[in-house]
Amino acid sequence: MQQEHQPTFFFFDYETWGTSPAKDRPSQFAGVRTDMDFNIIGDPLVIYCQPPSDYLPSPEAALITGITPQLAASKGLPEPEFIAKIHQQLATPNTINLGYNSIRFDDEVTRYTCYRNFIDPYAWSWQNGNSRWDLLDVMRACHALRPEGIEWPENDEGHISFKLEHLSIANGIEHENAHDAMADVIATIEMAKKVKAAQPKLFDYFLNMRHKRKLNDLIDIVNMTPLMHVSGMLGRECNYTSWVVPVAWHPTNQNAVIVVDLAKDPQAILDLDSEQLRQRLYTKRTDLAPDELPVPIKLVHINKCPILAPAKTLTAENADMIGIDREQCLQNLQRLRQHPEIREKLIGVFAVDREFDANQDVDNQLYDNFFSPADRAAMDIIRQTEPEQLGGLDITFNDKRIEPLLFR
Repeated sequence: MQQEHQPTFFFFDYETWGTSPAKDRPSQFAGVRTDMDFNIIGDPLVIYCQPPSDYLPSPEAALITGITPQLAASKGLPEPEFIAKIHQQLATPNTINLGYNSIRFDDEVTRYTCYRNFIDPYAWSWQNGNSRWDLLDVMRACHALRPEGIEWPENDEGHISFKLEHLSIANGIEHENAHDAMADVIATIEMAKKVKAAQPKLFDYFLNMRHKRKLNDLIDIVNMTPLMHVSGMLGRECNYTSWVVPVAWHPTNQNAVIVVDLAKDPQAILDLDSEQLRQRLYTKRTDLAPDELPVPIKLVHINKCPILAPAKTLTAENADMIGIDREQCLQNLQRLRQHPEIREKLIGVFAVDREFDANQDVDNQLYDNFFSPADRAAMDIIRQTEPEQLGGLDITFNDKRIEPLLFR
């Protein structure tokens, strides 16, 4: 029997009516809880969500998932009940919540759906011993660092495909209903089993490194100690893997560290000032002049389970396999260390907020600010009040977002 204090995995997946977690709505959710050896605990959760009457689902999404608005309306729950059932599972103490590309997508769906329904968007992922993780970048890291024991399928262009359905088929995992939430969850569990069995040290290392305090201990800005980094932002040309060097912490986001990709020429960083670097960083590569080098800097967010490890983790053999010139990386590192003034320069790049059009729709304003304790208490009262009684509530809100959310 699973003891209450022991950690568990909760594998989950959403199907949605579109690609934007902020603007689009969920259509289906599936979740399965397992112990740390992937033995299923309890009953799976599979639920549909009724589309709201003021929202137009994407026909393309319905074609991909096979979920029509009519099916969701007949089988589904109203969104407040839908997210309440999900939140109960995600917020279970000592839960490691994970999926496949869940940090970038499914977690955002959870956050926005909680936000619209007056549930704390973040607490489920960190309170009571909880955490989150994502298998997608673990698969990328496994391919780059320890590929043995896993079959790696290629797509039509000859590149390794990290799509869950392709990996499943290549590794003998049944996955007939791709884009069905439960099928995706089961496939994710089976892929996690494969990696754990084939490369247990790698699996356990990155599982333990999901905590930002451990990542923080790994980052040495003062000495510019290089690290191995895996990220979709690095591109498939290098198998999403490179050596990077942390240079400075972001001036306003304590969870973001500024790093330089050592596999790329750092000359632009040395030559340009902060404003010029900022302009080039946010210019599409296709729009750069032929003589303008891309700026090899990026942010690594330690609260988003990034894949970081000591530089030596990437062996010479594996570096050659993915096309990374280790000697060139070391030369670039030496050039950067000889110019400590780049630290303030790169801080200056991010000291000025990028200009975006103001978000006028309250549904999309999750990240405008955190709710105060008083407003969170008011939101708890809203959730506990019967719908027909909401109009009679006498509550003062400090945050301007709450009232329009309430009467939508």
